[in-house]
Amino acid sequence: MSSADPEHHEEEEIHAGEDEDTGAQVAPIVRLEEVAVSTGEEDEDVLLDLKSKLYRFDKDGNQWKERGAGTVKFLKHKSTGKVRLVMRQSKTLKICANHLIIPSMTVQEHAGNEKSCVWHANDYADGELKAELFCIRFASIENCKSFMEMFQEIAESQKGKEENKDATAAADLLENLSVKEKAEAERKDTEDKDTEKKETEKEDTLKKETEKEDTEKKETGRKDAGEKGTWQGMVPLVYPHVGYSVFGLFHGKCY
Repeated sequence: MSSADPEHHEEEEIHAGEDEDTGAQVAPIVRLEEVAVSTGEEDEDVLLDLKSKLYRFDKDGNQWKERGAGTVKFLKHKSTGKVRLVMRQSKTLKICANHLIIPSMTVQEHAGNEKSCVWHANDYADGELKAELFCIRFASIENCKSFMEMFQEIAESQKGKEENKDATAAADLLENLSVKEKAEAERKDTEDKDTEKKETEKEDTLKKETEKEDTEKKETGRKDAGEKGTWQGMVPLVYPHVGYSVFGLFHGKCY
């Protein structure tokens, strides 16, 4: 059958149509949006960034245990100036160490290994403060020395901040004491005024009661004097010629 056969020609057109690109676009079933991930380090500047492996000393087992391998950093906060040591595991980014560098901290070379050094710290990697003894190992002696020098330099630089902090705290304490003393003086003054007012009111009340009693006594005295004057005035006027006494008259002694 020749290629001019209609049926054969239609089959070729069908197959050719299946291979053609129609330009249709299929929308994805699930659309994934970009999500910003916060590391908590956005407000900090990186002072040091080195590959290393970290260990912590297990007191119960009396041995060193690996915390993870990754990148150790010194991060300085842009506002407060405080510096912390942070280390994350390279694959999972899990935090291995997270603590501030303070003036009392020191770092020293691990005995018998120039690529390692040790230090004590109150660490917050597990979500609560724990006193830890850390040991960190670097790929080279130079990296270890850089780490130790930077560590000591940061600790020294924090001494001034601690002194300023203590001075500020002392000033705040004095200011709070002054405020408290002022408030106490004002409270005492108010109490004294209230006491004085109550005493004055008490005295006024007592004075009024005394005046009232005096007035009542005077009224009673005047009334008594008036009654006596009436009887004494009646006797000599009504009975001027009677020879018996008034006292005898009052008692009905008429002879």
